[in-house]
Amino acid sequence: MKGSFETWENFRKTLNITPEEEAVIQLEKELIEATIKAREEAKMSQRDLAEKAGMKQSAIARIEKMKVSPSVDTLNHLLFQLGYRLKVVPLSKK
Repeated sequence: MKGSFETWENFRKTLNITPEEEAVIQLEKELIEATIKAREEAKMSQRDLAEKAGMKQSAIARIEKMKVSPSVDTLNHLLFQLGYRLKVVPLSKK
């Protein structure tokens, strides 16, 4: 399969992702990026956060590399350790 798609966009089109699924993917990406930013602003290493959250550093690394999809509970727990929380906001009207 390697080389059969010229671009990520061409491959992506074959996945038939719905707008709702796309929104979920984008939200997860933004949450993970925000968690990384909060950790870095707190001048904490992955190991520091892992210890504070009672997790393994390798679990934090897999989340930050987007190799796994963390549960809402896990994201909320990590963010809470960094002084943040998840919040529901209305969709913007286009």
